[in-house]
Amino acid sequence: MESRPSKVGQDRDRISALPDDLLLGILGRLSLHEAVRAGAVSTRWRHLPHQLSRVDLDVDDFQGRAPLETMDAFTGAVCRLLPTCPPAECKCDCNSRRSVKTLRLRFHLSDPNLSSIGRAVEDTVSRGHTKLLEFEVIPPTSDSDLTAVGRTELGQQFMSFSHACPIAFRWLTDLSLTSLDLGDADLPSLMGACNKLEHLSLTSCRLGWHSALEIDVPNSAIQSLDFVRCSCMRIELVSLPKLTHLMCECWNSENPRCASAMYLNFAR
Repeated sequence: MESRPSKVGQDRDRISALPDDLLLGILGRLSLHEAVRAGAVSTRWRHLPHQLSRVDLDVDDFQGRAPLETMDAFTGAVCRLLPTCPPAECKCDCNSRRSVKTLRLRFHLSDPNLSSIGRAVEDTVSRGHTKLLEFEVIPPTSDSDLTAVGRTELGQQFMSFSHACPIAFRWLTDLSLTSLDLGDADLPSLMGACNKLEHLSLTSCRLGWHSALEIDVPNSAIQSLDFVRCSCMRIELVSLPKLTHLMCECWNSENPRCASAMYLNFAR
């Protein structure tokens, strides 16, 4: 048989010649980590991960000798992958056309990093194209290593973060909090500030221990509310007009009358 010359170089050129929309369709079917690695194979692909409409970053995918170093690496990735200025001020054509429709971030609370994350998220959602914005906030250490003081500090840190980044939290659609303590008024205040929030999940959180936690947020968009291994004296659901799903699992209470189950009042 007559041998044929190798077409490896031609095949590589054919792939590189595909338009960005098709290449982005390929990368969009990979995890973000895989997409970034694929984008590093050539200068032709290098800009493509920065045009993906879905960004999903998990702090557990980053490594550091200490939690702060891990969060530094995570924050650096957030700032690199998200648009960093409004379209009117952007001098890069590809960046000005960038639309992040889905943004999921799973991270620790870390003071030096939260402001950078907040600014990057606010610059992104201010473009008006984001349909889903999810924060999953987890402790930097295991739950068993957290002291009561540490959980209280994490709760205060999170509330400070929400107050410092009001635009980001107004666009938030999904929020999960783990192993932090919130004050009596913190949760209702948070619900009122996050007017697009549809799904809220709290795990191993202590909520308004000194009085009944009254949730009266008539303008809330919350449809799903989960309490898992949470601690509270009592919760009174006064007004959550769009709530369709409520889950309470392993409710904790120092009150003997409420120790075996969650104590809920539904206002008429």
